[in-house]
Amino acid sequence: MPAPADRILTNAEVHTLAEPDETHEAVAVRDGRIVRVGSAYEVAFLEGVATDVVDCEGNVVLPGFIDAHTHLEMVGQHLVHADLRRAGSPAEAVDRLRARAEETDGLVVGYGYDESTWNETRYLTREDLDSVSETRPVIAFREDMHTASVNAAALDRYGDEMPDGDVETEGGEPTGVVVEEAVDPLFEATEPDYAETRDLVVAAQERANELGVTGVHDMCRDSHKPRVYRALDAAGDLTLRTRINYWTTHLDSVVDTGLQTGHGSAMVRTGAIKTYTDGTFGGRTAKLREPYADAPDGETDGKWVVDPDALDEFVATAHDAGLQFTAHAIGDAAVAGVLDVFSEYAAAAARHRVEHAELLTGDLVERFAEVGAVASVQPNFLKWARDDGLYDARLGDRRGDVMPFRELLDAGVPLAFGSDCMPMDPLFGIEQAVTAPDASQRLSVTEALRAYTHGAAYAAGEADELGTVEVGKRGDLVVLDESPWAVADERIADIDVAMTLVGGDVVYR
Repeated sequence: MPAPADRILTNAEVHTLAEPDETHEAVAVRDGRIVRVGSAYEVAFLEGVATDVVDCEGNVVLPGFIDAHTHLEMVGQHLVHADLRRAGSPAEAVDRLRARAEETDGLVVGYGYDESTWNETRYLTREDLDSVSETRPVIAFREDMHTASVNAAALDRYGDEMPDGDVETEGGEPTGVVVEEAVDPLFEATEPDYAETRDLVVAAQERANELGVTGVHDMCRDSHKPRVYRALDAAGDLTLRTRINYWTTHLDSVVDTGLQTGHGSAMVRTGAIKTYTDGTFGGRTAKLREPYADAPDGETDGKWVVDPDALDEFVATAHDAGLQFTAHAIGDAAVAGVLDVFSEYAAAAARHRVEHAELLTGDLVERFAEVGAVASVQPNFLKWARDDGLYDARLGDRRGDVMPFRELLDAGVPLAFGSDCMPMDPLFGIEQAVTAPDASQRLSVTEALRAYTHGAAYAAGEADELGTVEVGKRGDLVVLDESPWAVADERIADIDVAMTLVGGDVVYR
């Protein structure tokens, strides 16, 4: 006689998202793992006196979403500091910064502005932010975090640490716009201490669970987050399975301590070593094979942040130490450079990853398949690929080569979906993938959901533990109050999460 389940979800539309996807009526979890999936009648045999039976009232049950690329403290920062996302104009962004200035005596910081959505398409400037404060530093990070705007006080305080080439000027005077390495001193200035980092992570964790997220691959750069995650885990307060992708600045320390990819507990594990290779389209710093369509000088083709030779050294060290590697590469030249390096290091076996991989011109899809790298991509970025959007302006005719998910999937390239916090909302990303502006590149609802579940688990080497609703796997589940297969594609992002479970425990209801 089998032992009773701890929790049963019944009267549901349970999608396994295995291949092929199967639909059942109920799922049972015991000791954190799925022990039965089947009809309501079959699963009811595992009901005991202490079993919590949840009537899902016909709602859809899926494996929990895994965000394959995020920065969890940034989600918390949007909740604490000036949230500049969806500000409709420079003036509205400045107003939000002024409101934040009234709440604090220290630095005035805002996150997430996106000038490509404004009628007045320009970055925030020194003059804009001087109107917030002339005495305190004011810092506004663009959504991509590769560009920031600062006031004169911030330039006075941090300007000496900024490389001249990454500080934009006009008539010899700084405009207040800084990119790439010039943003690093601002990261350091705004880096929260341990206590604040914990508060940010706890707030972001709650928000993630509300969105049906049960696991994250978090990019950690000179942060207290690894300590915070392990402390929360030890206290039993961590409700997100967290995979820590350490920056290359930590590479020597990770190697010296003997960590390898996959080491850790059920809730916190070592992931990959991470670096940039190029910048972003928003800042015209993503490295392209051909110049930007709207380059002011007609020649700008972006820049290397870490060039292929330096990348090769990082990958060699990580690979030899048993560590997965993941490289940010957005422009086609950067993606080509990363794939060339990965081709030397058994990328398929190690599951080395390319983060973003946005512009794939020419033979790059085929090259991806040959090398065997994972495409860790953000479908929510397709919001910039619509008519008259950011990609249209920056790339012109090459916009059609941005994020060809259908080609990648058909070529056998593993797809892992994440958000990069722009925004952290899996259902928004899934809607973007199934309504892609190029109809030939659209994914089905099932394919998009799998990339946000099984695909992310595969990228972490955890597909035997997570990513589908199957017996033996961990009981990480999400209940949706509508079916993404039944609503119009343009309404998927409007679906509400009714419940989220991690290891069979309800972490959001």
